[in-house]
Amino acid sequence: MSKYKIEGVKTFEFTKIIGIENINFGKNIIIDDFTLIYATAPMKIGNYVHIANFTSITGGAELIIDDFVAISQGCRILTGTDDFIDWGFGNSTIDEKYRNTKRKPVKIGKFCIIGANSVVLPGVTIGKGATVGACSVVTKDLEPWGIYIGNKKIKERNKVDVLKTYHTFLQEGRDE
Repeated sequence: MSKYKIEGVKTFEFTKIIGIENINFGKNIIIDDFTLIYATAPMKIGNYVHIANFTSITGGAELIIDDFVAISQGCRILTGTDDFIDWGFGNSTIDEKYRNTKRKPVKIGKFCIIGANSVVLPGVTIGKGATVGACSVVTKDLEPWGIYIGNKKIKERNKVDVLKTYHTFLQEGRDE
């Protein structure tokens, strides 16, 4: 059963998508139960994307999730948040003029993996092929093909073999 009946997208009884009209869906997408997507700005979810259970995607700015991305259980992808350092106070019950809201686009590149319970903050670009370790908080852009714990690069991902496997996938008649 696919709750939302979006061509090429598998959803479940407890998947929640608000603002579905703002989302451009690819194909071969799985969005698990207990996932919340709140799209008040344009959003693109590419091909072969898995968004695991207990993930939330919110914030009010543009989001691009490229092809072959895995967003693991419990992640938070935020395109907007309140900044309490300066003058703002309150929350979404308070008029915007009293809040110091920061809304910035987020981009997650092709072949990325976001580890369980990680948080991606507004304005971040995660470069193609980057991997984010579980329980990370990503506050700045991540370079392509790196393996990260938070913002710290700990290793390089095997770009050559990932792309070799991808080309085999394509040769076997799979399509993007």
